[in-house]
Amino acid sequence: MTQRVDLATVMDRLSIDAVLTGYARAVDDGEWADYRALFTADGRADYRSAGGVEGPAPEVARWLAETMLLFPVRQHLIVNRRLDIEDLGGYPGDRAEARADYLNPMRLESAPAGTSGAEPRTTTPNFVSGGRYAFTLSRTDSGWRIRTVTVHEKWRGTGNLSPAG
Repeated sequence: MTQRVDLATVMDRLSIDAVLTGYARAVDDGEWADYRALFTADGRADYRSAGGVEGPAPEVARWLAETMLLFPVRQHLIVNRRLDIEDLGGYPGDRAEARADYLNPMRLESAPAGTSGAEPRTTTPNFVSGGRYAFTLSRTDSGWRIRTVTVHEKWRGTGNLSPAG
């Protein structure tokens, strides 16, 4: 491989990493236009293993916008990223696959609607899940975009992550 190909591969990796980070931030911040912009025109998302829906990214974004209202505080942590860029005889191609583990603590609204808000509020998560994302990505004229994302939820529970004592 030449230095030019090595540099192109590094730049692709950084660009794809920015897409994955943008995905988490868009969901956490409720930026649904940003979420949709991360996908190819025919992009799809599959949240069925976590009790959600599967379909075209715009439809899934609408579902997420409604569902995430239950969780005003959320923070995806996407870690252990493994990225494979299509290899065209030593040159990077226009397709990639990424696998990444996630930890997703979320906080349900602590004061019921219509209350005075006098109850003490906490940011301790009361719902947390973990699993793995499987992404397929394509290089487009606008840069790397998600073609598909599939959630493989491995576990879920309450937000109490500290040992009993």
